Amino acid sequence: MPERFALYAGSFDPYTNGHHAIVRKAAALFDRVDVVIGINVSKHRAFDAAAMADAIRQALRDDGLTNVRVAVHEGLIAEYAAQNGIRWYVRGLRNAMDYAYEENIALVNHIIHPDLETLYLRGDEPAISSSMVRELLAFNRDASPFVPAAVGRLMQ
Repeated sequence: MPERFALYAGSFDPYTNGHHAIVRKAAALFDRVDVVIGINVSKHRAFDAAAMADAIRQALRDDGLTNVRVAVHEGLIAEYAAQNGIRWYVRGLRNAMDYAYEENIALVNHIIHPDLETLYLRGDEPAISSSMVRELLAFNRDASPFVPAAVGRLMQ
């Protein structure tokens, strides 16, 4: 049977416990999962992408997730998937608004990479988001309970 490769992409600025929960679920379903930090040229990052990638790698090691790799990509995610033999695009959903947003992206990705299927996994902590973590940090509040320990160290 051919190996099943998936990707989970986002800005991960920062990578949260909610993201990590989706990665754990995906790692249990697929032979390999690529966590891809997508660089959006129209957004300013709060945290350096390479440093965040290192923190995510440490969080994965801390959890013993050996079938997950991390990459930083500056192009279209559907093209990354095609170049790396990936057929499943994992997305986490917190609510109905996420679904509506994700469906539009899934349609465009399918045009670019017709063999790419989007798979939705339910988020366990719908209140956690990167935006919420950045907001807490902007007001000098402790956001460490909402991110893996390695990411918390990066945010200090």
